[in-house]
Amino acid sequence: MKNIVFIGMPAVGKSTVGVVVAKRLGYEFIDTDLLIQKQEQRLLREIIEQEGIDNFLKIENQVNRDIEVEHAVISPGGSVVYCEEAMRHFKENGIIVYLQVSFDTINSRLKNAKKRGVTLRNGQTLKDLYDERISLFEKYADITVSEEGLELEETIEKVLDELERMEK
Repeated sequence: MKNIVFIGMPAVGKSTVGVVVAKRLGYEFIDTDLLIQKQEQRLLREIIEQEGIDNFLKIENQVNRDIEVEHAVISPGGSVVYCEEAMRHFKENGIIVYLQVSFDTINSRLKNAKKRGVTLRNGQTLKDLYDERISLFEKYADITVSEEGLELEETIEKVLDELERMEK
């Protein structure tokens, strides 16, 4: 099986689901936000504050585009869908799984978007960001898994079932 790349809004569970899926498949797990922080030697929110969103996206694109692995579960930040080179690379080398939940669910899970390193432009609300990204998530997704009303284990099983179905 190719790499598996999880996309979706912050707080949707890309890393949480990704770690368990990686364990179940015997794959490596990669959180690209951690790779960005390691490369830049700063927290995501510090990079965004110091460099601005556009420069942060250039860094995010470069880090994600340059990942060369096989049999890995990759969890990029939610803003990776703005990075065309990175998304093209992921499409060529992986199966893209969009973890989808409603705005209300995201809003209740995400206590402080700025501290989380969410790329909000001046005057942009979390709802604006959610609405803007939905079409990009749908554009790139090979598989969409709605998590609405599901427990973590149910989401993981749904993801694994969809991946197995895609392999056939």
